[in-house]
Amino acid sequence: MHFVIAGGGSAGWMAAAALAHTLKGAHRVTLVESEEIGTVGVGEATIPPLQFFNQVLGINEREFVRATQASFKLGIEFHHWGRLGQRYFHQFGEFGANIDGISFHQFWLRLSAHGHPFALADYSPAAIAAVQSRFLPPFPSMPKDMPQLAYAYHFDAGLYARFLRSYAEQRGVVRMEGRIVHVARDGENGLIQSLQLQDGRVVAGDFFLDCSGFQGLLIERTLQTGFEDWSQWLPCDRALAVPCELSGDIVPYTRSTAHRAGWQWRIPLQHRIGNGHVYCSNYVDEDEATRVLLDNLDGNPLAEPRLLRFTTGRRKRFWNGNCVALGLAAGFMEPLESTSLHLVQAAVFRFLSLLPRSSMPDPAAEQEFNRLCGIEYEQIRDFIILHYVANRREEKFWRDCASMVIPDSLAHRLELFRSRAKVARHDGQLFADASWVAVMLGQGVQPQRWDPLADIMPLAELQQKAEGLRRRLHEAIARMPSHRQFIENHCKAA
Repeated sequence: MHFVIAGGGSAGWMAAAALAHTLKGAHRVTLVESEEIGTVGVGEATIPPLQFFNQVLGINEREFVRATQASFKLGIEFHHWGRLGQRYFHQFGEFGANIDGISFHQFWLRLSAHGHPFALADYSPAAIAAVQSRFLPPFPSMPKDMPQLAYAYHFDAGLYARFLRSYAEQRGVVRMEGRIVHVARDGENGLIQSLQLQDGRVVAGDFFLDCSGFQGLLIERTLQTGFEDWSQWLPCDRALAVPCELSGDIVPYTRSTAHRAGWQWRIPLQHRIGNGHVYCSNYVDEDEATRVLLDNLDGNPLAEPRLLRFTTGRRKRFWNGNCVALGLAAGFMEPLESTSLHLVQAAVFRFLSLLPRSSMPDPAAEQEFNRLCGIEYEQIRDFIILHYVANRREEKFWRDCASMVIPDSLAHRLELFRSRAKVARHDGQLFADASWVAVMLGQGVQPQRWDPLADIMPLAELQQKAEGLRRRLHEAIARMPSHRQFIENHCKAA
């Protein structure tokens, strides 16, 4: 088999690295990219599953952090999303500890109704560490009373692609520089046969991975697979991205700040801060969106803002014939919950688990791949919609979002949570219950009641348990090094 990857960037080189590691030279892998085209490169914040991707490839975490100018991420701090002046934290990991199999947030709701003064975030190790700007990854000799932090990374996407390129090329992946000008198909079955480059070279292959970005050169322009538009639920269609100078502490979390018709991200790296303004062009023009972005930077801009146009949604099929689309070629989900690179990672592992034996169609594998990818995209879509629909702001954009007709799957989740603070479970769910709880409560979705099983324990005993847990968590995390200190001592970039 000869696997040909069309396009580089994070998606292309993640695919190449994973194929090289798994196939171990048994099949050929070629990646075609053009330095003239460049990459989008705004996917600088991640979620914890990326740790697993790196571990599978045998990548040393500290080498990776140094090479990509990375920092660590414990969650996302949301400003002004529920209403102006409000903030909440979506942490990685759980709240507290389950008691008799009952989720801790159920007990907290009962405590809160009886005047408990502490927020639910006071029982989240990641949220506490974020407030204190502390970080310590798990290690074998860690004291038993030290909580283990769930974490991800902030990094320079361009440097990550370069890091994975070196990894892949060392394991036999061949990189070809050139712009693809024509895609040849078999006249009888319509399968892709080869890519022709601008200089006349032809790259023939058995199976093709489309990592060509928004244009979807293979999956859409060639195979005309079709696109499922989700802008009726997620109307933002523009993003302006700009790096700025690093100022202040390197905090271990992403910040998302809601503005009049969109939101702004802030991603701290070791050498700079990544910023961007995602907005809806029907409510604000580019000049105002640019002004809002630049007025809310923490340091001097290091470049001119770069405009990206997009439509939120997904391909109707991710695997079509002898082609699989990855990254932006597969679909676009705004980076509100940092899922862009996870979708690449999950699709790559899914593809490897259904690896084709030849270029000929495999309907069963294709159908299963498309089914699983579709489920994941829709669940992430619903989670992002939740942030928009559960707002209490007064601007027209936000009022229109609050009144939209939402997917039935999300409507059921909201109804169940409002009824009894229960999170509806779905197969293959990416975001844990604690994530749904953090965002729903943070956005002001208030349950009418809590689980009746949380009433069984005497209130005084529950109060004593909760206070002991809160005190132990805060005292233990206070012994951790600061986030900056940990980076300085263990993984500072050159």
